[in-house]
Amino acid sequence: MPAKSTIRALLVDDEDLARHVLRELLKSHPEVEIAAECANGFEAVKAVAEQRPNLIFLDVQMPKLTGFDVLELIGTEIPVIFVTAYDQHAMRAFEVHAVDYLLKPVGRERFEAALTRAKDRVAEKKLMPSELAAAARPPQQFLDRVVIRDGTRVTLIPVAKLDYVEAQDDYVALASHGAKHLKQQTIASLEAALDPARFVRIHRSYIVNFERVARIEPYGKDSRLAILTDGTRLPVSRAGYARLKSLLDDRG
Repeated sequence: MPAKSTIRALLVDDEDLARHVLRELLKSHPEVEIAAECANGFEAVKAVAEQRPNLIFLDVQMPKLTGFDVLELIGTEIPVIFVTAYDQHAMRAFEVHAVDYLLKPVGRERFEAALTRAKDRVAEKKLMPSELAAAARPPQQFLDRVVIRDGTRVTLIPVAKLDYVEAQDDYVALASHGAKHLKQQTIASLEAALDPARFVRIHRSYIVNFERVARIEPYGKDSRLAILTDGTRLPVSRAGYARLKSLLDDRG
């Protein structure tokens, strides 16, 4: 009588051969059922919502959506074993956070050890560290796009097309080309990931793309408004005005 499946796994890799290797390694583990295979990050986000796996084998280097983008979109509840070609910085982050990774080409011994630890995580319902994605990105590498999930739909906004960001409780509203997209993230964490030479925190609730600022106007006694090129008016605090002025002076 076959062993009852206790783990539903998702295999995510843009290389068919890499997925094939994982499939073969899992054959000796009847307790692990392959819920779905995904050839890219978009498919992975959709499959997580639809299949509800409790373990993911996740490739780090994929086009369009990287493994870290996927991790950011799916949250921290599902244990992940990262599969990567050589990426020293990412591997250091994995080790610091005690998260498992497999180096390609994946060997059986290392695979077995990682799977054993992953089973413990599944059994303990242990969350992935929320700061892992940020820690695994190379230092001083600012975002070049923002990824947003709405159900199974994923939107990518290049930061060059971002007009401004507005804080809304635990969310941020990202304004781009007249449309607003909600993302569950604090404005402080997004600010830290944006290039400060291009994006300025002008108010506790607003970050603006400096290139969109047409002019600054006085508003009341001690406050000002930033008027954007599309006519949008945003409040500027005293500290925000100092940051804007500093950036203006830097650009001469």
